[in-house]
Amino acid sequence: MNRIPIPQLGESPDSPFPDPAECPHPDGLLAWGGDLHPQRLLNAYRHGIFPWYEADSPILWWSPEPRAVMIPGHMHISRRFARTLRQGRFQARVDADFDEVIRACAETRPGQDGTWITPHMQGAYRRLHRLGHAHSIEIMMDDELAGGLYGVAIGRIFFAESKFHRRRDASKIALAVLMRALETWGYLLADCQIWNPHLERLGVRLLSGEHFREMLGIGVEQPQPEAAWRSLDGVNLSDW
Repeated sequence: MNRIPIPQLGESPDSPFPDPAECPHPDGLLAWGGDLHPQRLLNAYRHGIFPWYEADSPILWWSPEPRAVMIPGHMHISRRFARTLRQGRFQARVDADFDEVIRACAETRPGQDGTWITPHMQGAYRRLHRLGHAHSIEIMMDDELAGGLYGVAIGRIFFAESKFHRRRDASKIALAVLMRALETWGYLLADCQIWNPHLERLGVRLLSGEHFREMLGIGVEQPQPEAAWRSLDGVNLSDW
């Protein structure tokens, strides 16, 4: 495994990434180095590449195959969870407190020694948020932030990064709100990056690298829907 050559990125934010279709690493490790400049991050996401590394590691860039995605309109909602969504005990907001959402996502969780969402990483995505590319969904319960998620939107693709909860079901509610919003706004898919059993129960599917890049090439070139990320008006959860 260690003998697989992993190229280092150039210093310029415009320096190209290796072609993900030719990645020799079985887990999708594509390159290392560079920085988290907004231009480099956006270029990475446009090609299905994302950074993921620990605090004591150089920046590592990944493009795993097959790719875990969720298709708007195809989230699996159990009967119990549908009742939760219809109860009206929560309020959903968009981009109301991005900084707090990413900070909460970075908190160390039970069974973890640390977090990959380092202060450096948080700063990079806060910059993307200020530039209008990174977005958050917040779930409020009893006037407190109970859960949420954040990610990056390019064209009609949403690249989900992380979610958190402080109250039961709050992160799942955030995901349901996101997927209904993406459906309302005409998005093609949400990239969930890596499969896990929890996401599978909610409707995640695996795409081959070729199929994922094909959809990505179509989606990132489409114009951002005018209504997207302005508010959640028109996003209806009552029919679940």
